[in-house]
Amino acid sequence: MQQTRPGISTMFRRPRPRLISICLGILLALGLTACGSSSASGTSTPTPRASLPTATSTPLVPSASSALTTYKGHSGPVIAVSWSPDGTLLASCGNDGTVQVWNAKTGKTIWATPIGHYAFAVAWSPDGQKVAGGASDGSVVILSASSGKKLATFSHQAGFIEGLAWSPDSKFLASGSQDNTLAVWQVATGKLQATFSASNSVERVAWSPDGTRLASADYDGSVQVWDPMDGKALLTYKGNNAPVWEVAWSPDGKKIVSGTGAAGDFGPVRSGNSVKVWDASTGKTLLTYTGISDQVQTYALAWSPDGKHIASGGDDKLVHVWDAATGQTLLQYSGHTDIVFKVAWSPDGSLIASASVDGTVQVWRPQV
Repeated sequence: MQQTRPGISTMFRRPRPRLISICLGILLALGLTACGSSSASGTSTPTPRASLPTATSTPLVPSASSALTTYKGHSGPVIAVSWSPDGTLLASCGNDGTVQVWNAKTGKTIWATPIGHYAFAVAWSPDGQKVAGGASDGSVVILSASSGKKLATFSHQAGFIEGLAWSPDSKFLASGSQDNTLAVWQVATGKLQATFSASNSVERVAWSPDGTRLASADYDGSVQVWDPMDGKALLTYKGNNAPVWEVAWSPDGKKIVSGTGAAGDFGPVRSGNSVKVWDASTGKTLLTYTGISDQVQTYALAWSPDGKHIASGGDDKLVHVWDAATGQTLLQYSGHTDIVFKVAWSPDGSLIASASVDGTVQVWRPQV
């Protein structure tokens, strides 16, 4: 039986007792051991330059704490959230094992569909017709965006599905699993297009805006960039020094932002966590965000649609909004009372939705 490590699924698969903020320490009930083999051959591993300057945040950061909408439809921690293409609805999922779609303005539930014991990934298709959910048994469930009806189930991976990403044309879906694999599915047929073996658990996946590349956040501290059509590795980024929880492409496809965090199995958060912006073609580190302490684990990252800002969230319970070019902190949102696990900009860039272990998704206006 495969051993597990403290990834998203092992951290949150117990609904009671509630998770205490990681910065105060977590007593995990499982004996966790990192596992996996070396990364795929043929990858390049550019080394970030240690002499690169880091960005500094402003001494006084504007803050906001008022949500326009607070959604409380889930019965436990909310792990992921995704906007509909028209920006009127949101899909969310979490520890209660359901995928739910609701009105972003009113918070009214449109539908709620159980997909397993736990659900840790959700993604709305770019064409607006489908919502994909990642189940705890390793399956990917395709749901009707209008009704929540199950349309298809893709089964190939053995571990919790912790990341999902649609291709820009909605024809393919990528799923990252705790079994150290990433799969690409032909949505119309349910057939596997390609698979990629990582050296450890795949926490999140992101499709490039032009549809030619996939990026995966790996628990071994690397980010893999690879060809989604044949599974060929194109680049390995190792500029992060802790497990990578999230990756996001810039809207022009030229940059990637990745965030890390590491906690001892039975102890407090270690130092050395970071958020990096880097060149998606060369792997060169362009910016290290220093607006958060290196003891804060960053689980959530999202690039604004205009490419000017990045939102990040983690176990400091805050959402940071910062300048993507300089790293200057522009705003901190403090509406949550527990870990922020996912952030998502609305398609028009006017709103941010943030999902938290406190059991809520909050929709708020960044005003930056």
